[in-house]
Amino acid sequence: MGEVAATMKIMPTGVDVDLEELKDKIIEVIPEGAEYGTHEIEPVAFGLKAIVMVVIVGDIEGGTEKVEEAFAAVEGVESVTVTDVGRPV
Repeated sequence: MGEVAATMKIMPTGVDVDLEELKDKIIEVIPEGAEYGTHEIEPVAFGLKAIVMVVIVGDIEGGTEKVEEAFAAVEGVESVTVTDVGRPV
C-alpha cells in the first residue's frame, strides 16, 4: 500500500483549550507506523478553532483508525474527523 497523507480535523472540547498544548499532546500519541506531517489552526465559529493536522500513515493495520483512536483519547479532544486522504507531497 505504501504511505498516505491523512488530513484530520481535531475539535477541542471548548474555546478555553490551549491549542498549542493540545497539539503537542496529540503529536506525542501518534502510533508507531505513522508520523506527524504539518498542522494549522483553523477558525470554526464563535471563537472556536480546530487543529487541522496532516499525518503520514504507513502500512499499519487499520490505516488511519489507530491514529484517530489515539487522538480521540487525548484529554481536551472532542472529536477527530478524517477530511482527506492522499499521497504525501
